[in-house]
Formats: sequence, structure tokens, C-alpha cells
Amino acid sequence: MKKIIDILELKKKAIDLRRDILTMLNKSESGHTGGSLSMVELLVCLYYGEMNINPENQKERNRDKFVLSKGHGCPALYAVLADLGFFPREELWTLRQVGSRLQGHPEVGIPGVEISSGSLGQGLSVALGMAIADKMDSINSRVYCLMGDGETNEGQIWEAAMTAAHYKLDNLCGIIDFNKLQIDGRCCEVMNLGEYRKKWESFGWHAAEVDGHDFKDIKKGFKELREIKGAPSVLIAHTVKGKGISFIENEVAWHGIAPKKEELKRALKELDTAERQLAG
Repeated sequence: MKKIIDILELKKKAIDLRRDILTMLNKSESGHTGGSLSMVELLVCLYYGEMNINPENQKERNRDKFVLSKGHGCPALYAVLADLGFFPREELWTLRQVGSRLQGHPEVGIPGVEISSGSLGQGLSVALGMAIADKMDSINSRVYCLMGDGETNEGQIWEAAMTAAHYKLDNLCGIIDFNKLQIDGRCCEVMNLGEYRKKWESFGWHAAEVDGHDFKDIKKGFKELREIKGAPSVLIAHTVKGKGISFIENEVAWHGIAPKKEELKRALKELDTAERQLAG
């Protein structure tokens, strides 16, 4: 699969994906807008440059694997998979409809989806199992697991973190969509996790912090983590919930609602403006 190197092209791709995310959420009249928009640049960097994947041979044994632990952000993942040709783009408009395979959390059976996820806290455990299996089979690949910062309130995340460090899983890369908000409000008020990077490091992980909307910074972070040997690594990506749409950004109410007709129209207009600004 052809990689995208040009930063301007990556930015354009993020705008196009945001259009599809907002449109499918509007058509479904339900879904998680804020957390889908916050992780777009992370997925773009992963799928269009970082990961070794092939839509034409989806079960290739030495492929890299992606686990979306924060399964409610699946509209962003669906948009990427459709754009890459894992399934027809038209299928996006069936999100959350009866009979559609694109439901509110990703499920095995959707091309490109490795595990059924959405019960928060479980994804990292599954990802480390995949990483252990690849190590045992001498497979030279990486496993990526994207988690929400609010999700790391779950104790199972830290049990998995300890296990990954114990087995020195340097083929496992965690990614935190660190947008500072969860369904009940600000993460620091719901459950203050303290000095977040130091917490991961205290569990034996190599941690890097990046601007989760800056492609150069994200790419630099992934490059650093690929070079780590003998320990799992985590990319703490500082993001904005609802990124890209002014009236959605940093608004906790948009955690679990979809844009209505006029809101979609307003949002798409903002994305059109952003695209024109990119073109100069």
C-alpha cells in the first residue's frame, strides 16, 4: 500500500475523513462525535504511513495489527478503512442501522477490524496477547492499541501494562487519545491520574508525549517508539475533543451525540474553509 509522506496531503486526508465521520453520524442520528474527531490525525499517521497493512491481503501473518480499545470512536476507524478500500465507502452511511455490520462499536467480521471492542479497559489486554503470540511465532510485526484517557481509569489497563512490561513486549505500542474529557466531565475531576507520563514510565513503559494533531510531531513520536528495545512503549497524544469543528471542540456534551442537519451544514462549511486555507 502506498504511504503518504507529504504533510499537506495528510492534512487534506484528515479533512476528508472528518467530512465522512460527521456525515455518517448525522445519518445515523446517534454516535460519539467528540472522541471520533479527536483521534483522526492519529489514525491517519498510523494507516497511511506507520503500519504495515494490505487491504488486498488482510490476514497476512506478518501484518501490523490495530486494536481500537475506545470502541465508541469507531466512526473514525470506519472512515479510514473505507477510504483504504477494506469495504465500500457507501457502507458508511449505514452506521448503526438495523442489519448493518457497522454498529456503534467495531466487531470482528468487518474487514480490517481485528477484535470486537468497546467494553472499555479490555483492548490493551487483547493487544498484549497478540504481541506475545507474534513474539512466540517470531513474527516481525507491531501491535498498536488506541485508548482513551478516560478509559485508563479502568484497573484492567494497568494490569495489562504490568504484564506487557514483564514480558518486555517491545512490539506493543499503546496510544492515548489524551483529550482531557470523558462522558462525565473533565478527566482530572472524574479521576485524577496525576503525572500521566511518569505513571506509564513507573509501570515499565517507554513514554513519549506529542501534539496529537501535529503530523510532524506524531511521526517523530512513532519513530522514537519503533527504536525502543526490551520494553513496551506508549504515545501520549495531547488532543482536542471534537477537533476541527469550532462549536464541538472541548464541549463534553458532544461526547455521545450526533450533529443535526443544520449543525452538519455548519461543520462542513468550516471544513471547506480549512481546506481552502490549506490550498493557500
